[in-house]
Amino acid sequence: MMRRGRVIPLQAAPPEATHGPGTGAGRWRAARLLDAPHRLSFFAAAVLMAGLALWWLMALTARWLGLALPWAVSPSLAHGLALALGFMPLFITGFAFTAGPRWLGLPEVSTHRLLRPVLAMVTGWGLAVVGFHASGVVAGVGLVVASLGWLAVLGRFARMIAASPAPDRLHARGVLAAGIVGAMAMLAGAAGLALPHDDLARIATRVAVWGFLAPTFTVVTHRMLPFFTAGVLPDQPAWRPDWVLWALLATLGVAGAGEIATLATWPGTPGLHAALALLLAPGAVLTLWLTVHWGLWPARRQRLLAMLHGGFAWLGVALALQALTHGLAAWQGGAPALGLAPLHALTIGYLGATLVAMITRVAAGHSGRPVAADAIVWRLYLALQAAAVLRVAAAVWVGLPAGLMPVAAALWAVACGGWAWRYGSWFGRPRADGRPG
Repeated sequence: MMRRGRVIPLQAAPPEATHGPGTGAGRWRAARLLDAPHRLSFFAAAVLMAGLALWWLMALTARWLGLALPWAVSPSLAHGLALALGFMPLFITGFAFTAGPRWLGLPEVSTHRLLRPVLAMVTGWGLAVVGFHASGVVAGVGLVVASLGWLAVLGRFARMIAASPAPDRLHARGVLAAGIVGAMAMLAGAAGLALPHDDLARIATRVAVWGFLAPTFTVVTHRMLPFFTAGVLPDQPAWRPDWVLWALLATLGVAGAGEIATLATWPGTPGLHAALALLLAPGAVLTLWLTVHWGLWPARRQRLLAMLHGGFAWLGVALALQALTHGLAAWQGGAPALGLAPLHALTIGYLGATLVAMITRVAAGHSGRPVAADAIVWRLYLALQAAAVLRVAAAVWVGLPAGLMPVAAALWAVACGGWAWRYGSWFGRPRADGRPG
């Protein structure tokens, strides 16, 4: 995290005993979730993330075993909406109201002001999951409730930006703009479920991924990754000109627009695919170059830093796969050849790996523990990376065993559930260093 322009250095990993779920002075108390914004939001997000991962693993396993589950909504559509818009806004809430005040030169925000929005998001997704199996209207109502909570969060964050004396508010504004796109995607998804109109809900999912989540993570990566790296590797300059951010966001915009255009004209025309391939290729090259320039190879010496860089590397892979799939479609005159490979490289690879790395850093630093990744979180991270590789491989090579998808889902559930169990317990306990917060 950045604190008043200073980089908190990453530290050597401590013995695992200091990171166990039961460590730290004092017993777990729900009231402590209100001690800091990240405690409440991260705890709610971790529980929802683990629950949704287990829910999808059970759905895939049932299908693989030939068991019929009741579905009121297409399973793939339910999966896309839940994993794109379920727990991610809660994690972003915790990060925005922890790092945001420091970015904007403002005092800390009272967690009590976030309690109702967080409860609305959790309640909304509880309704949505029930509705996925019982009623599309109930699922749509759940998304509306969740969107109201998210809009309340965005309203408070917008007021912070307006009140900020900081001369540089670019990254905070970027997070807000992407968040507004996310709210629109939630409401469009709700309408698609309730009408029902599957195409609208599918477009909402793509907008959520390419117009909300990917830009949010890219804005945060652009601001934080070079400085984290410079704090650990003195020879690595903290280079992050604004044009790089604009170029990355423009590339994501093209990718998202291409996804929507392809869905609307399925399977798309050769001209459309050729244009998208030509527009996406430079952004993919830039991102892969940034992966190297920002220090992917030197970062391997420090686990938590390597986790952040490993996540960002997946963004370049996702964009390269997206350019390639459109190029092949233009050449062959058919549908995108690599299926959902680019989407899962982006979601599991970039978003998932970056999320685990970033929230581990925040959870450790704000619980009074060393800002480091020990062997346990490293193994959870590797499980997530394996899930990304398997899911991308299953999309690229359709001849691979069908059981790969449940295996990938199981690895994702292990990573999500393991993180939630281990780090979630910290949020209801006092800081290990005895400080408030």
